[in-house]
Amino acid sequence: MSPSVPKRALLAITSYHGPFYPNGDKTGLFYTEALHPYNVLKQAGFEVDLASETGTFGVDPHSIDKMFMSDGDMSVYNDKNSEFNQKLGAIRTASDLNPDDYGLFFASAGHATLFDYPTATSLIKIAESVWARGGVVSAVCHGPAILPHIIDHKTGKSIVNGKRVTGFTDEGEEELKLMDAIKRYGLVPISEGAAKAGATYVTPEKPFDDYSIIDGRLVTGTNPASAHSTAVRSVEAFNAL
Repeated sequence: MSPSVPKRALLAITSYHGPFYPNGDKTGLFYTEALHPYNVLKQAGFEVDLASETGTFGVDPHSIDKMFMSDGDMSVYNDKNSEFNQKLGAIRTASDLNPDDYGLFFASAGHATLFDYPTATSLIKIAESVWARGGVVSAVCHGPAILPHIIDHKTGKSIVNGKRVTGFTDEGEEELKLMDAIKRYGLVPISEGAAKAGATYVTPEKPFDDYSIIDGRLVTGTNPASAHSTAVRSVEAFNAL
């Protein structure tokens, strides 16, 4: 492995924790979309840092519903002393980090990422550094909202230009009855952002199937059920460097 691509991962967390849902609930970090990648990366021997653009975060209350959390996930969530919660509680500010320290960038998600990832300049800078040095960039669910804004400085275009990517589907938004909220807040759905950046957007047969894909050094997954497999494929892509 090249010393310019260290076995250290930056797990990006959304900093937005504000209104979104029709009932007035806030959106924020989708908990398992960070927990599952963290576990996979740690088990694969990576050092893992957690950072958001502002050094702050909030958990999306919908993400800790029993339909999304296994008993094991809930046990970690309820344990303030769990390794993951300790890391999350000490979340870093992206601008304080050295981009060259990382060989893998993983964008976790939640609808909140649609608000802040497109303009998260310090997180984007880290991802661009990882890409430029030959590392792996990954994102799951709504995390791909950041991808169109990560520029390959050799081409001047987004790193997704000409690539196959996936992410949360329009069908999924409709099924959750959240497309109207996305439009109301002027947010860009994952499919639209990918297409505008020149990517080929692909989807699973059903919007909530576990589905993740590798296209070279770019790895993407569709939804919460795909967080684990997206991280596994990210490790596979890293090991293939």
